[in-house]
Formats: sequence, structure tokens, C-alpha cells
Amino acid sequence: MQLVEEMKPGNQTIIAHFILLGFAFHGKMQLLFFTAIFFMFLATMIGNSLIVVITAIDPALHTPMYYFLKNLALAEICYSLSIVPKMLMTLLVERKTISFTACALQLNCVVLFVTCECFLLGAMAYDRQVAICHPLHYSTMMNRNLCVKMAIGSWLSGVPGAVGFTTWLFTLPFCGGNKVDHFFCDVSPVLKLVCADTALFELLIFIAIVIIVMIPFSLIAISYLCIIHAVLQIPSGVGQKRAFSTCAAHLVVVTLFYSTAGIIHLRPKSNLSSNMKKMVSLSYTVVTPMLNPIIYSLRNQEVKQSLRRCFDRRLVMKQLAIFLLSG
Repeated sequence: MQLVEEMKPGNQTIIAHFILLGFAFHGKMQLLFFTAIFFMFLATMIGNSLIVVITAIDPALHTPMYYFLKNLALAEICYSLSIVPKMLMTLLVERKTISFTACALQLNCVVLFVTCECFLLGAMAYDRQVAICHPLHYSTMMNRNLCVKMAIGSWLSGVPGAVGFTTWLFTLPFCGGNKVDHFFCDVSPVLKLVCADTALFELLIFIAIVIIVMIPFSLIAISYLCIIHAVLQIPSGVGQKRAFSTCAAHLVVVTLFYSTAGIIHLRPKSNLSSNMKKMVSLSYTVVTPMLNPIIYSLRNQEVKQSLRRCFDRRLVMKQLAIFLLSG
């Protein structure tokens, strides 16, 4: 299969395929790495799918907080599916190629779902602020109509940037080879293969990243300042602890997401080595999506109780089916 076809005039080339260099593991180390990624991906799919199912079927979880959690779990599922299966495939085969179109589609999905997750985390922070600071007006302020609009807005927020920047990047001329020094098609490693002046592109995408990150982050910061102020007004220590416990899982998820994704995307010219950048990227593309449902289930009694109810119902239905069949 021909990967790069020459195009005249000049040194421009038509790229038919890219080669994902990924991680330089071989032999047993590569197999071990594949196994670890596979089981983390499996845990991500199962954990987030369970969150989606129980928040959909259990009436006790039909609240704004769990509505946003369901959307976050869906975003994590879509995000993982856009990266991890291809990464697992490249670990198994020697020919680590991805077509030009598939690379563009993957980058489009990454931008879309990361942006969606940013805004969903902001929406969840606002929900917690209203619940703690305005408990008597919570059901009125966080009505279903507002929640649906916030969720739809979060999903659509990444569309302009994803479509616009992906289209722009992949219509630029490539003449720097076709080897992408990453395990998926991200902006920076693909941009290195472009032979045109990319100063304007880099400036605009940095501005877009700052806006995408800072708008939700500012909402999160303001929400938690309001929450801290409200909680400190509660006279009893038990009440303060209970109020803070409702935000603990969200705060941990926000910290994990921003501390890893921010290192890569807010510091594109950082001194981190290529392998270190890949490891940091691995943490927010594979590890964080796996940890999110674990964090929410371990820190949340309502989720635990819902899971127990679902499994108890399933066990009862199974026993009933066995009884009817045996009769």
C-alpha cells in the first residue's frame, strides 16, 4: 500500500495515510502494555455504561446532578471509543497506519468530546452551587428545561471548533512526512507535518483552547467560592461535612481532568519530552475516564444503593425465570 504519493510542483505531498508512532514498546513489554490498556478500556466502558443505565432507569436518580453525570459518562464513552480501539490495534500490528480521513475524524471527535466534558463539568459545578447555596429554590432554579438546555449546549459547544479547526488543519499542505509522533491524531503532532506557515493557526487554536478551558473553569471556581462561603455559614461541623461531601467526587474529577489535559494543551511549547507528553495524554485519555465512574460510585451512597437495587431486581427476575421454566 502506498502511503505517500508525490505531487508536483514543489515538495508538497498528498498524504494517503499517517503512521502513528505511539509508544516504543516491544515484545513482552508491548503485550503487558496492551493488556493494561485493554482492561482499563473495558473498565471505562462497563463503569460509564452502568452510570448511564442506572441514572436512566432508577427514578431516585432522576435529579439534575445525575442527569449531568449521565451526560458526562456518555461523553467519556464516546471519547474513549474515538481513541482507545485504534490504539489497541496499533499495539497488535506492525503496520501502525491510519487513513487521512480517519485521522481527521479522530481529531474532530477528540476536540468535540473534550470540549463537551469541559462544559459539562462547569454545569455540574453550577448545579452543586444552587443545591447548597439555594436549597429552597433548587427544584425551581434547576428545572428540567434548564438542565436539558445546559446539556445540549455542552454537547454543541465543541462543534464549531472541532469542525472548523479540523477542516482548516487537514486542508493545509503536508510535506514533513507522514509519521505522527503520538498514539492518536492530536493537533500538535499532526501540525508538525504541515509545511505552510502555521503561526495564525497556532494562535487561534491556543485562543480557542483558553476560551474552552477558562469559561467552564471560571464557572467552576466561582461556584466553589460560593459553596465554600455558604458552607462556612453552617453552624454545625456535621452539616459542613455533609455539604462538602456532595461536591467531593466532582472536585476530584475536575482536578484530574484539568491537571492532566491542561499540561498538554495549555502549554504546547513545554519542555516535556515526546514520551512524557504521551504518558500525560494517556492519563486523561485512558486513566481518567476509567476513574470517573469509580470516584462517583465510591463517594456516593445513592449510586451504590441504586446499583444494589438494580442487581437485586435482576437476581429476582433471574430466579423467577428459572422457577417458571422449571415449573
